[in-house]
Amino acid sequence: MPQADSPTRCAWPGDNAQMIAYHDEEWGVPEYDARALWEKLILDGFQAGLSWAIILKKRSGFRKAFKGFKPTIIAKWGAKDVARLLKDESIVRSRAKIEATIGNAKAYLAMQKAGEDFSEFVWGMAGDKPILNTTGKVPTKTPLAEEMSKALKKRGFKFVGPVIVYAWMQAVGIVNDHHESCFCRTKVKTPKTRG
Repeated sequence: MPQADSPTRCAWPGDNAQMIAYHDEEWGVPEYDARALWEKLILDGFQAGLSWAIILKKRSGFRKAFKGFKPTIIAKWGAKDVARLLKDESIVRSRAKIEATIGNAKAYLAMQKAGEDFSEFVWGMAGDKPILNTTGKVPTKTPLAEEMSKALKKRGFKFVGPVIVYAWMQAVGIVNDHHESCFCRTKVKTPKTRG
């Protein structure tokens, strides 16, 4: 249970200390680094059908198993690497998600090769600044998430449906979905634009 002197925050972290720290320090904070954005998109893909608490608990295992989420390394992986990862208990062992991560590394690098920076691409679609949700409701997807999902799929990405993409947009601060009473809402309310 939160202590009486705890700040008011979104309800979703509950009393899980790791989730509270993630909420307070990371969730909704604008991320502009292309590789970090890609890593978080991959982790949101692995979260599909599971709770974020599971992914957060295994995040260090993911980072070790996926070599720091370096697309240049992952894009070269094949069947032996998939087999190795399917035995790794420190991650979520899903063949489809592992294979999608390898494919997504290739798609990320293909964008780079074509002169399309991943960060500029996603932030450009959002108007180059975070979107403050003022509706009072937190959706599971939005027209922008649907548009971004289609654009990512067109570039060869998998596990990037609009619900996953919206959860990722929240996590990386493309959208500020902190509750109106949450102390983090104002902390990230006046965002810096890209560049």
